[in-house]
Amino acid sequence: MQFMVLQLLVLAWASSSRSLRYGAEQLLRCDLMIQYLKRAAKTPETESGEARRVVDEMLANIAVRGEEAVREYARTLDRWTGEIVMSADAIELRIADIDGGIKRDIEFATAQVRRFAHAQRESMHEFATEVHPGLSAGQRLIPCNVAGCYVPTGRYAHIASAYMTVATAKAAGVPTVIACSTPYKGEGIHPHVLYAMKVAGADIIMTLGGVQAIATLAHGLFTGKPADIIVGPGNKYVAEAKRALFGQVGIDVFAGPSEVAVIADDSADAAMVASDLVGQAEHGHESPAWLLTTSRSLAEAVLRHVPLLIDALPATARDAAGAAWRDYGEVLVCGNREEVVQVSDRYAPEHLEVHANDLDWWLEHLTCYGSLFLGEETTVAFGDKASGPNHVLPTRGAARYSGGLSVHKFIKTVTWQRMTRAANHIIAPTTARISRLEGMEAHARTADDRLAKYFPRDRFELGEPVRN
Repeated sequence: MQFMVLQLLVLAWASSSRSLRYGAEQLLRCDLMIQYLKRAAKTPETESGEARRVVDEMLANIAVRGEEAVREYARTLDRWTGEIVMSADAIELRIADIDGGIKRDIEFATAQVRRFAHAQRESMHEFATEVHPGLSAGQRLIPCNVAGCYVPTGRYAHIASAYMTVATAKAAGVPTVIACSTPYKGEGIHPHVLYAMKVAGADIIMTLGGVQAIATLAHGLFTGKPADIIVGPGNKYVAEAKRALFGQVGIDVFAGPSEVAVIADDSADAAMVASDLVGQAEHGHESPAWLLTTSRSLAEAVLRHVPLLIDALPATARDAAGAAWRDYGEVLVCGNREEVVQVSDRYAPEHLEVHANDLDWWLEHLTCYGSLFLGEETTVAFGDKASGPNHVLPTRGAARYSGGLSVHKFIKTVTWQRMTRAANHIIAPTTARISRLEGMEAHARTADDRLAKYFPRDRFELGEPVRN
């Protein structure tokens, strides 16, 4: 009876949230013995309607009025009336007073990201193969020509997002990388963000934020170079702008608020687990933080720790983390580690930490996450800032079918083929017959014509011609 009540509660929650993103319905189908010690009151989707309306209006205005509209938005939204495209002299002036220690930290972290990205690139290969006598085919790896990298600077100055995006694009071989960031307090790009853009290798840097920056990159305003792909995190308006422009331009991921899930068993340190949940909830008011555990006592200890850690934060972080934990935090107790894997894979979290025994088992069995952090020693913050793998990752369940930002996102895998006349003897008749089975007579005749030219004395079975 207790489990039936729990099933009804989960189903009611899924219905009221208008989102099955978090897997409630699927969990019921599997009859998993899940106990929610804390359940989210909201989902990020509940906040998206107004953002969509605002973004659609702004994009339509920019599409018609171009740079004039962009300058108006920069002035009214970000208090920026200066130059949009930064000159080399302006960049040097803005970064002149940065402390040497800060520069070394940014350079170290950038080198880590660049090293990992180069390793990814080296794992990709072009090839050619003979798939049939006389028929060679292969693939080429061609970087995009122009990449737009967006670096947010709102509640926080996202220094790491600069080198995560720009350095990865350059490692992929993109010839032109355009970086944009919001004017910081109306005074131009934050100097530390700007230095990170420069160290990472940005070719063009623009002082622009928000929807107007994304539209500018897509249309090639101020530079004459429309982006082939736009990457980088941002708030819900930036994410919506990227979604709306997808197709006209490529994007990295359909992004939402940052997420973290922590898997923990009874070997975990509750205080450390709580610290990592709060560390990611700091991202913003709508950032989910989830604990999946096999230990009820650990879950209860974490629930005691989290409010204390939030209360000890400075005001800005306390406000963000407090709202995120109140509205989006969840704590689930599962019957065994196999159930934890099933639940985790349905949540498909952006960041997934494992504080549990037998880390190799978890690495082998978990399949849906943006990036995996194995062991207490490997917190998400390390990946966010300096360890090397990229921190631009899929959210809202997209990790079920997509990975995060990597050199692969900037490289087109294209195919080619070359055929001898002798190979036509086999390939062309097969093509003609299949084309006619599909009702595509013009396709079939391109094969017929070659056979007639190359082998005029031979007779082939080419299928019944399409009559209507």
